[in-house]
Amino acid sequence: MKTFFKYIVAIAILISSVNFMSCSSKKSENTKTEEVKAQKKIQLIRNDAEKKVDVMIDGELFTSYIYPTTIKKPVLYPLKTSKGTKITRGFPLEPTPGERVDHPHHVGLWFNYGDVNGLDFWNNSDSIKVEKRDQYGTIVHKEITKLESGDDKGVLKVVMNWNAPDGKTLLVENTTFIFRANGNERSIDRFTTLTAQGKKVEFKDNKEGMLGIRVTRALEHPSDKPQIFTDASGNPTSVPTLNNEGVNGWYYNSEGDEGGDCWGKRADWVNLTSTIGDEDLSLVIFDHPSNVGYPTYWHARTYGLFAANPLGQKVFSDGKEVLDFQLEPNKSTTWKHRILIVSGSKLNKEILNNKFKEFSVE
Repeated sequence: MKTFFKYIVAIAILISSVNFMSCSSKKSENTKTEEVKAQKKIQLIRNDAEKKVDVMIDGELFTSYIYPTTIKKPVLYPLKTSKGTKITRGFPLEPTPGERVDHPHHVGLWFNYGDVNGLDFWNNSDSIKVEKRDQYGTIVHKEITKLESGDDKGVLKVVMNWNAPDGKTLLVENTTFIFRANGNERSIDRFTTLTAQGKKVEFKDNKEGMLGIRVTRALEHPSDKPQIFTDASGNPTSVPTLNNEGVNGWYYNSEGDEGGDCWGKRADWVNLTSTIGDEDLSLVIFDHPSNVGYPTYWHARTYGLFAANPLGQKVFSDGKEVLDFQLEPNKSTTWKHRILIVSGSKLNKEILNNKFKEFSVE
C-alpha cells in the first residue's frame, strides 16, 4: 500500500512539474512577444567599447555613428538602402575588390573643412606623413548627450571638438542626427552647430568641404580616363580608370545641370542616381535656406565624392566670388542638411523640389 501511495505521489509531482514548465514556457513566449511589440521601429544601440552607435531599422543595420582612433573625425558608416544594399565605399575601413583606393580621408558620411585657422581638417588621415601632421586638424568625439529610439524617428545628439595639432580646441561641435524610415525611404537630418572657443576662427575660402559622402563604385559615373587630383596642400592622388561594368551613377540638380556639370554649381539639392543589380536608387543631399553660403556650391565629383561646400566659393566661381567666413569667440553658426536614400526609384525634379520645400521649414 505504501509503495502504491509513493507511486501516486511521484506521478502527481511529475504532472505538476510538466504543467509548471509548460506555463513557464508560455510565459516566456508571451514575454518575448511583448518585447518584440515594445521594440521601436528605429533602434539606436550604443556600444562604447567599439566606439559606435548602431542605427537599426526593423532590426536591420541602416548606419552607424563611429569614432575609432584610426580616422580623424567621427563619421556615419556604412549607409544602406532599405534593401540592405551598401552605398558607401568600403575603403579604407573595409577594402572591397573593384573599388578605388584614393583619398583615404573619404570615409562614409562626414562634416569638416579644408582651412580652419590655416589647418586642414578635410584631408587629414593616418596616411599623412608624420613631419606634415602639424598642418592638419582632428575632430574628436567627446560625448553622447541624447540617444532616443522611436517608431517615427531616432535621435542622436553628440559633442565633438575640432582640435589643433597641439590639442587646443578651436571649435566645439554640437550635432543632432535624426534618422527616419518610411517604406523604401531612409533619411538622415544632420544639424551641426559650431561654436568658436577662446579666439576667432576663420574658415578661409577653400575647395575642400564640407558635408561629404564617398559612394561605392556602382554610384560613380563611368570613367573613360585616369585622373590626378590635388588636395589643398598640393598632394596629388592618382585616380585610375577601372572596369565600368555595373557603374552607372548620374548626378542631376535642382537647376537642371546633369552629370559632371553639377560640380561647381549652386543648387538647392543634388540627386545621385544609379542601379545596383535590379535595384534603382536615389541618393539626395538637400541644402537649407538658413545655411551660411546658401545656395551651396556642390563639390560633386564623378569618381565618387559627393559633397556640399557652402564656404568654398572662389574656386567654384572662377574667382568671381569669395567667402572667408569668420566666427568671433563664443559665437556660433548652424548648418542643416538632409540626406535621403530611396530604393526602387530614381526620383524626379518635381518630387525633390517638394521635398526641399518641406525640409526648408524645419
